[in-house]
Amino acid sequence: MEIAVIWIPATIEPSEAAVARCLSHLRRRSYRFAGIMRAPWETVEQTMIDGEVDVVVIADFAHLPPDRSPRIELASPTGIDAYEDPAVPDTQLG
Repeated sequence: MEIAVIWIPATIEPSEAAVARCLSHLRRRSYRFAGIMRAPWETVEQTMIDGEVDVVVIADFAHLPPDRSPRIELASPTGIDAYEDPAVPDTQLG
């Protein structure tokens, strides 16, 4: 079973709706819940690098910093940038 944390940026207030959305996702995926992180992205990133966390769940694609690392991008077959197309579901985020 994969270990997952919910990451909610500190700037997101109130956070209850985002947390509820993420918890629902965790249940659907049967992840082992390790907690909610409100730390800077670099701290979340380090938990992944250190192997403490397998999955980071976010409520909204817009919460991710655009310059984050590690970074995985999906090459759209249509040439439309997923960042610009609100019709693209955020399912690729896990």
